[in-house]
Formats: sequence, C-alpha cells, structure tokens
Amino acid sequence: MSPTPLDPGRLNRYVDDNRSYFENTLAAMVEVPTVSSDPAHRTDIERGADLACQLLTDAGARAEKVATKGNPVVIGEFSPDRSRPTVTIYNHMDVQPADPTEWRTREPFKFHREDGRYGGRGTTDDKGPGLTAMMAARYAAQNGIPLNIRFVWEFEEEIGSPSFEGFLAGRGTAMPTDSVLVSDTIWIARGKPAVPYGLRGLQGALLTLETGTKDVHSGTTGGVARNPIGEMAEVISRCYDARTGRAKIPGFYDDVKKPKLAELRSFQRSGFSLKSFKAAHELKSLRRLSEKEAVQRLWSMPTFEVHGIKGGYQGPGIKTIVPARAEAKISMRLVPGMNPAKMVSLLRKFVKKINPDVVVTGEHPLEAYLGEFTGPYADAARDALKFGFGAPPAFIREGGSIGAVLSMRRHWNCPLVMMGLSLPEHGYHCPDENYDWGQASGGIKSFVKYFEKIAEIR
Repeated sequence: MSPTPLDPGRLNRYVDDNRSYFENTLAAMVEVPTVSSDPAHRTDIERGADLACQLLTDAGARAEKVATKGNPVVIGEFSPDRSRPTVTIYNHMDVQPADPTEWRTREPFKFHREDGRYGGRGTTDDKGPGLTAMMAARYAAQNGIPLNIRFVWEFEEEIGSPSFEGFLAGRGTAMPTDSVLVSDTIWIARGKPAVPYGLRGLQGALLTLETGTKDVHSGTTGGVARNPIGEMAEVISRCYDARTGRAKIPGFYDDVKKPKLAELRSFQRSGFSLKSFKAAHELKSLRRLSEKEAVQRLWSMPTFEVHGIKGGYQGPGIKTIVPARAEAKISMRLVPGMNPAKMVSLLRKFVKKINPDVVVTGEHPLEAYLGEFTGPYADAARDALKFGFGAPPAFIREGGSIGAVLSMRRHWNCPLVMMGLSLPEHGYHCPDENYDWGQASGGIKSFVKYFEKIAEIR
C-alpha cells in the first residue's frame, strides 16, 4: 500500500481549526504540577499520567498507564497494523520544580496565553512538543498515512529516568519498532531548526566538608577554627579555571573523542550566533570565545560546572560565625569516549589530594550519546522541517542529556532521530518557561511530513 499524498491545504485547515483545542489541552496539562523530583507531587504525577491516557484515547489511540518501580509510563498507539512500519515517539511529561518568587509573569503552574505565546512550567519542556506530536499523529491516522505511531510518555526524565530501563526490559520486546523519534531538544534560534544527533552525558557530584558540630563565633574562634566554606572554595578553584571553564583535574580530557571534520563543518554551517545566544538566554556577558570555539564547547567538549555552594549564614546582613559545614553541588557534562564512573573516580582522587576531609559522592551517572546524521531518517527530518518551517535544519550535537535515549538505543537498536521544537528563549528549566503557536503549528506540519516520509522506508 503506497502512502497517501500529503494535501497541504487540508493539513493547514486542520492546524488552524485545532488551535483552540491545542491551547486548552496544553492548559490542562500544565496545570497538573508533575514535578518528579519532589515526593509531595506523587499524586500529581498519577493525575498527569491519567490525563495523558485520556488525551491519547480521545485522539483515537489505544492508551495504557504502565506501573514501574517509580513513576508510571504512558503508552499510546495509533493505527496498530504490523504490516506497516512503526515509529515510537518519546516525550516526557514530568517537569522541573518552579519557585513562584522567580517568575515575572504568573504562577508557574497557572497556564496563560498572550499573543500566541503560552506560559507555564512544562510548556516547552516537554508537554508542548509532546502535544504537538500527538496532534500530528492524529492527523496522520485520520488521513491514511500507512504508519504505526506509538507514543511513550515518561514521568521521570527530569530525575534521570531511573525506572525507564526497567520499563523497557519488561515491555520493550513486546513493542518492536523500526525507528524512534524524540521531541525534547532545542533549536539554534528562531528560524534556525536543528536536528541533534548527539547528546552530552552527565556525572554529578556532591562535595561535603564538616569541620565542627555547630557554627561558632568568629571573634572567639576565628584564626584557629577551620572555615569549611573557604576550604571548599579552594577545592573548586583547584578543580577548574572559572574564567575559562577549563577543568584542571588530571586526566579529565584524556578520553575525549574529537568530532570528525564533517561534523565540524556541519557545526560551522549551523548559523549559530553568539549575539543571539546571549540574548536568548538573557546573559549579561560570555567567556571570550569565537563562534567556532563556542559551538565546539557546547556540542563536543566536556564541562565542569558548579551549581551551588551551601553553608553558613544565608540571611540578611552579616552574622559573624565560622560555619561547621560546607557543601558544593557540581557536575561534569561528558562527551563520547568519557566514562562516568572513571570521571567521578578522577574527581575523588584529585579532591582527596587537595583536601582529604572533603567527601565526594557521585550522583546521576549518564553516558554521552552519539548517533548518525546521514541516511534516510535524517533525510526525512530535513525534508519535514523544511516543509513545516521553510528552512532546512542544521545537524548538530546538543549539550544537554536525555537518559532515556541511551536506554532506547540499547533495547531497540534502531534509527533514532531527535526533532525538537523548543527555542533558546523558551526557557528550559528557567523561570517564565514558555512555548508558542508558531513552533506548535509548524511542528504539527513537520511531524506529519516526517510520518509521510518514513512510511516509505522499507
């Protein structure tokens, strides 16, 4: 059976006619605070999974909520027919925490819309793109595109997908697929689509130092008592150069695999702009880098970052004490060739040499991912994004991490394409997170075109 030719006029009418449905549905999704990192939201996670099942069912899919050792996974399938090729679309429906005091618009879990822009936690990461893909799947099923379209919606991605591997081990063999599509990545800029074929890995660590049992008076003990915050600051400064970002841990860069020349050329053709990058992320200043250096650092080099230092007095004014304890939260983003366990071992060994009293606890190990950026599925993504947005995508790597991608590669061993819709200014993990109708409407058209193209692949 040959694919039904795509009728652009019909598709445009479908998109226009369903805008209110999209907005109302996204509002319902956003206002369920599916924060996976906070056990207090466990009931909300279950409500979010039930809502996801209902949305998929209402759209014409067969849906199921699957229990795991942690949070549930929701499966939905359109037009199941084993004579057709199958694409599995992955999205996550859990979200980052949100501090209402940091949001300049409205409450993070109160959806709002203004001039085609949608605000609220989860709008772009990843409920909006997931809903966009679902609407495209509904159109494809209703209009005869001969493809099985399966959704896998996870509720633990923001905490490293600890139960997803077990889910795939239990259900993966019963869900064979010809390819995977992930819609949880970011473009270079508005009007500059991107298809990442690689992701950095991650190795987090908690550094703790205790030098007493209580905070003590700096006048009666200062000069003799150890100051754990000062010592922690020294450890951090020895681990990396804060001005350049370069790690100083021996062996840190030994296993880094350099990108191939074709990849570097693709990076340079991507249209990346430091000026746009700075504006989109609302950064006041950047490190002194050329655009060539910047893209390599973002997409193919590891990092050492400090996320927080805790200890001592944090209230208004100055409380003259010497603290008893200090804590630093750090992470290392990893690239192909780097092993998370080895990296935390190198960190622990180096920190012990600097200050043997600092305890290093490794957290969230995740390897880097590197796929292909050529072949029929890459061609399909290129054609689809050009169809939906009028511009061909750049094939790049992305600096973030998605643990589920590694699990799906292990269990399904099939082509995997990352075709996200989010923009830098949409604010992944940030206050005032948002999404917009321009990305959603173009995304629906792009996904439908992608479905049409991959239905032809045998």
